[in-house]
Amino acid sequence: MGRGPYGRVGLRFEGRASATMAPMGRERVVIVGGGFGGLACARALDGADVDVLLLDARNYHLFTPLLYQVATALLDPSDIAYPFRTVFRRSRNVRFRQARVTGVDFDARRVTVAGGDPIPYDTLVLATGSANAYFGNPELAERTIGMKHLDEALRLRNHVLSCLERAAQSADAAERAEWLTFVIVGGGPTGVEYSGALAELLDMVLGRDFPELAPGSARVVLVEGADRLLGRGAEVRLSTMVGKATDTAAVLSSGETIGARTIVWSAGVGPSDPLPPDSARSRTKRLEVDDRLRVRPGVYAIGDIASVRTGDGELPMLSPPAMQEGRYVARAIRGGGEPAMPFRYLDKGTMATIGRRAAVAQVGPVRLRGFLGWITWLVVHLYYVIGFRNRAVVLASWGWDYVRRDRPIRLIVRSSYDPVAASLVPED
Repeated sequence: MGRGPYGRVGLRFEGRASATMAPMGRERVVIVGGGFGGLACARALDGADVDVLLLDARNYHLFTPLLYQVATALLDPSDIAYPFRTVFRRSRNVRFRQARVTGVDFDARRVTVAGGDPIPYDTLVLATGSANAYFGNPELAERTIGMKHLDEALRLRNHVLSCLERAAQSADAAERAEWLTFVIVGGGPTGVEYSGALAELLDMVLGRDFPELAPGSARVVLVEGADRLLGRGAEVRLSTMVGKATDTAAVLSSGETIGARTIVWSAGVGPSDPLPPDSARSRTKRLEVDDRLRVRPGVYAIGDIASVRTGDGELPMLSPPAMQEGRYVARAIRGGGEPAMPFRYLDKGTMATIGRRAAVAQVGPVRLRGFLGWITWLVVHLYYVIGFRNRAVVLASWGWDYVRRDRPIRLIVRSSYDPVAASLVPED
């Protein structure tokens, strides 16, 4: 086949001419999104008799369950991110391209990308994940800090450390209290784990690295709309929502006003896909799919964007369902495109850590808590981190933090704008 734009395999995906060329015999599979579902699908198709192109606006896979540890100065960004090109450097049929998909032309069977030519496909897998959802409140979107992406986690780390510096320099007690108050909105796994890790960080540095600030002078307030929560090291407000946010306070639905310069948003996410708003969607705005995860013939949707029915509801926006869906679609593609059986999700359990040596886990019928649950949480998360180097570094960082009670990655770092990097995935 000669040497094509992707190397010796000669995959025909790029250029305007390729959109009108006849297929060369091998099926062209385009996977949009390299999260847990998209990556699982691409890895399961590695070595198959199809040509696969993985598209993502970022050039790395992000292990989001440990994102909060970047935000709390325990891990570096490179510890939980892994380049797609490294994952598939030895693959003969899977290639990666950094691009932001802006739409899909089902009739022409091609996807459109920002700043590039349309990309043709025979089979399309949509796995674009989710984004922060603010329930139609633009004020919350503007005044809070999300924790869904790596840049948000870095911003949050910079912000928290900067708040401590500002508090150390402030002579006004009321202002200092605002700098030292941190409100986390949302008591799901992300909110609970972040609040516990933040409380540990503050306990480590106040009075030691910051002798101007008394130990125990910081507040971590976790606000949750439901009536139950796993909490540790934080003030908890149950059956309460944040109705308003300003630069200096969070106003709760109970009427309470909490003076704070930091409000972290982990209260909800919504699907983020390139299809038009009038596409068939569920009540939660996720794409409607059949029992074989198809939006239409030749087009699959998996992960957070897919409304996969289970009982009276739909599967949650979590990584285990996304990975199982990705592997299911890959098996269907390997088998000729028609899934033999409907998709069935196997629930292997859930877990969350709520602080040092404390976690809860349910694996099948077995429930674990405390130290044993924490060890189980460590082992499972370490297993799913991609790359031997990343596993080794994460394990070493956890060990250092456990033995020395120290988080050395307390750097306030900002990146300058780079036009070349920005041009890879241009905005609309």
